[in-house]
Amino acid sequence: MKKKKHPLIAGTLILTLTGLASRFIGFFYKIFLSRTIGAEGIGIYQMIFPIYGVCYAFTTAGAEIAISRFVSGEMARGKKEQARSILWIGLAMSLSLSLLTSFLVYKNAGFLAVHLLHEARCADLLRIMSVTVPFGACHSCISGYYYGLQKTAVPASAQLFEQLVRVAAVYIIYQVSLEEGKALSPAAAVIGLVLGEFASMLFTLFAISSESLHNRTVKPTGFPARRYAKRMFLEAAPVSANRVCMNLLGSAEAILLPLTLQQYGLAPERALSVYGTLTGMAMAFIQFPSVLTNAVSVMLLSAVSESQAAGNKKQIARTIKKTINLCLPLGIACTLFFLLTGKTLGTFFFKSEMAGDFIITLAWICPFLYLNSTLHSILNGLGRTAAGFINNLIGVMIRIFFILTFVPRFGIQGYLWGILANQLFVSFLNINALKEERNPA
Repeated sequence: MKKKKHPLIAGTLILTLTGLASRFIGFFYKIFLSRTIGAEGIGIYQMIFPIYGVCYAFTTAGAEIAISRFVSGEMARGKKEQARSILWIGLAMSLSLSLLTSFLVYKNAGFLAVHLLHEARCADLLRIMSVTVPFGACHSCISGYYYGLQKTAVPASAQLFEQLVRVAAVYIIYQVSLEEGKALSPAAAVIGLVLGEFASMLFTLFAISSESLHNRTVKPTGFPARRYAKRMFLEAAPVSANRVCMNLLGSAEAILLPLTLQQYGLAPERALSVYGTLTGMAMAFIQFPSVLTNAVSVMLLSAVSESQAAGNKKQIARTIKKTINLCLPLGIACTLFFLLTGKTLGTFFFKSEMAGDFIITLAWICPFLYLNSTLHSILNGLGRTAAGFINNLIGVMIRIFFILTFVPRFGIQGYLWGILANQLFVSFLNINALKEERNPA
């Protein structure tokens, strides 16, 4: 009974502990990459992630959230037998899209690299990355199923296993390269990404297969599969469309930043190095404490969906207030820490004074960064994906405005100002969107 009494707390704890372990591994992995492929190599590697994000958004993001919401909703109504069927419907939707997307990215990698990213060296990286899309779809859908059940052990373990396999694969490639007298290239990091995603897919497939053997769930008679498929599609489509739009704008942001840094007067190689130092080094520190808020976010979606299905508005209000009370003090504490230690962290771990300067400037976004991830998850849990999308859209447009207006005049500092303005404004919008739920009649 105790395990079921506080699934949000238990699930958050599991995700936090495994997330911490994964973040520690990933953190030192980024230090390793910074010293083997360099800041410019990290910049090239980071440039493919907006396209990776678009692929994930189009094929998986909506399906994962729909699975989690529908599974948690059916569980709240006591219809446990429906959950597995919902998973297979969502998985079929996601895999069909992911296979098509993977093929298109692979065939058009050269065009995307030259004409979209303006960096021909990204072509091979995109071809390798395209292989991960179906693996990620399978892994994410099964994780969404477990999140809907508020059973986080499997997805948390899969996340940690993915990170371990990724780092181990790149380290082995590095050792082989040393023996052959070759330098490590950004392609090695992308190969590690593929192998890690493949490993996590196998892990989740094994978990769901083992569960099927122990609990032989017969498909419920008269299960309206088509009706559920239609409802899930209508649930997933807006989320996917929103995420695709956001990632396309994120791609524009990633492309424009190096170009406007060149307008500021930096050489192309230097612009990529600055971009790599910001995204691959400084943000690694700033995002590290978000392992807790990310864990809370994952659990909030299913918990809020369940409360909504049960018509428990007071519980939703309590959840929102507790979320704000957790995230703001955490963010303020992290801001003070990074302001005092940012310079030392950048020079000690990455041997980069620039990384230290970025950490100090970015420290101010911590309270709003950590709060926004959880509030956005609550909006999704309530089915208010349009509000979350509009708020994030405004935030991205603010950053792009700062890139186009301030970066050519003030350099990277102009972009850092844009990030702060974005987080401040989006926090205000998210809190305002949840005003009604915070004060139920």
